[in-house]
Amino acid sequence: MNEIIVSRRQIIEHNRSIRYELNICIMQTDKLNLISVSDINEAFVLGGLYLAGHQGTKERLIMKRIILASNNKDKIKEVKEILTGYDIISIKEAGINVDVEENGTTFEENALIKARAIMKLTGEVTMADDSGLEIDYLNKEPGVYSARYMGHDTSYDIKNAALLKRLEGVEGDDRSGRFVCAIAVCFPDGREIVKRGTMEGLIAKEIKGNNGFGYDPIVYLPEYGKTSAELDPEEKNRISHRGKALALIKDELDKSEEMYALDILYS
Repeated sequence: MNEIIVSRRQIIEHNRSIRYELNICIMQTDKLNLISVSDINEAFVLGGLYLAGHQGTKERLIMKRIILASNNKDKIKEVKEILTGYDIISIKEAGINVDVEENGTTFEENALIKARAIMKLTGEVTMADDSGLEIDYLNKEPGVYSARYMGHDTSYDIKNAALLKRLEGVEGDDRSGRFVCAIAVCFPDGREIVKRGTMEGLIAKEIKGNNGFGYDPIVYLPEYGKTSAELDPEEKNRISHRGKALALIKDELDKSEEMYALDILYS
């Protein structure tokens, strides 16, 4: 079998005429100018590249890299735990330092605003989410302002305590609420995917639990007899608002045959 040689920074062309530069084996073969197919095979795991099959002299690679428009370490960890098989890169890791103004009136609008903005900067598939807590008794506050409620720099211990104070004297089902998560994925070719997930519950009367983050310690889940912050990570990922939205997104990504489908141009 003839060995196929590929230049280490060979330009690859997406079948929708979007051009990418594939830097296959920089990590450990910096002194090499050329790499072989065997080198590529070794680089699949390191570089997040996956062999999808070959026809004659053509190999197809699928690179499942997604820029996540967030630097929230807890959110990034949660997304990585659910989107297994995808290379999730934070905007910091992507070298992006920009604040995107979230001026939408819905979770979906804000997720799309962020995903579109970062996709335009990177030229790569970008995912963004907007999530928050809706409390029915408070006319669905804090809603889309959940992260900004009482100010960005205010700790969630203070935010949670303030919300419980506002619900003093409110009983039973009148304490109903939910977590909402909208996730948007924007592709360089113009395609967009938006999915929503929710987790229904009641607002607890006290802060409980050390798992999770944000408003998790005050959202009580009657069917589990505990707050969201008392769930173990696997359990939470299965039933949470973000877990449900990500599962729907993953289904769409997995079904997208053209996602990251790249044909290597051989010499």
